[in-house]
Amino acid sequence: MIAALDMNVTKAERSKLNDIPLENIPFGKYFTDHMLEADYENNEWKNVEIKPYQPLLISPSLAALHYGQAIFEGIKAYKDPKGVVSIFRVHDNFKRFNVSAERMQMPAVPEEIFIEGMRQLIALDKNWIPDREDHSLYVRPFMFSSDEVIGVKPSDTYKFMIILSPTGPYYAAPMRIYVEENYTRAAPGGIGFVKAAGNYGASMLPTAKARENGYDQVLWTDAFEHKYVQEIGTMNVFFLTGDTAITPGLENGTILAGVSRDSAIVILREMGFKIEERPISIDEIVELHQSGILNEVFGTGTAATISLIKELKYKDYVMEFDVHNWKTAPELKKRLRNIREGKSPDLYNWMLKVS
Repeated sequence: MIAALDMNVTKAERSKLNDIPLENIPFGKYFTDHMLEADYENNEWKNVEIKPYQPLLISPSLAALHYGQAIFEGIKAYKDPKGVVSIFRVHDNFKRFNVSAERMQMPAVPEEIFIEGMRQLIALDKNWIPDREDHSLYVRPFMFSSDEVIGVKPSDTYKFMIILSPTGPYYAAPMRIYVEENYTRAAPGGIGFVKAAGNYGASMLPTAKARENGYDQVLWTDAFEHKYVQEIGTMNVFFLTGDTAITPGLENGTILAGVSRDSAIVILREMGFKIEERPISIDEIVELHQSGILNEVFGTGTAATISLIKELKYKDYVMEFDVHNWKTAPELKKRLRNIREGKSPDLYNWMLKVS
């Protein structure tokens, strides 16, 4: 059970929802009327409150700006046909958030603040969830060091916040992916398994270079040989061949343990697929394609959900896929969507009801 949360709630005088149409909304551009904020001081969490969404007043010496102690999560809340709002697998994101906090030498956030605070915030702004298929409320919990001092050490103070954003599909069209051989996302012993802000900042140059050449994202390879594939930009990746789904394993700590990744594994098994979580080299992927048995390639992520990949380029070799005839990835996406939107039974207890 989650303990009762003693929290101040200040409601916005006027909703911005009156001014923002929830049709064809770009990802992450608009934010709801309220946000949650809490402070960590003297080894305890305090000042937990929900208040109108507003700018922060910060010092130029804020530790997070200089030393990068900042982590976040991505979660979604959905509305079912009866208007009931639920959060998808929030307990898994809560656990992963605190795994990230431990690695980044930050304090754990208590469950009553993370989950119960989120539930109350979403309940307040639930009208922001678009009544359209493949639309949801994107939930962004994050924490950063808030000491106002320059010095390379863990901060003594931290701020935890949650903001909400109505959203539609992240990648509306099938993607073109470039296999990255020069830049590195993560190495064993690093923070590849952490949802840290710095991981995403470091990815921007390679991604920009890929986009200059007409590609949407990069498929990272290992740091030592640039031989084994890892993850795609903001997503985990799956390769389907016959009745087997292959996805890179998590054992080296270089890949984010995606909640959508785990959900896809559960549903793929339900669909009769064998799952192989293991190292997979780009050479093996090329061989599967050349043999005509690489059937489907797709990414999984909270923002992206299930994203079809229509092209994969490695060196001068281009792998093209006829996504219009695919069966598995679209069915997987449909099954996950139906669970999230309350159109299919929640057999795995993935949904936490808000209201």
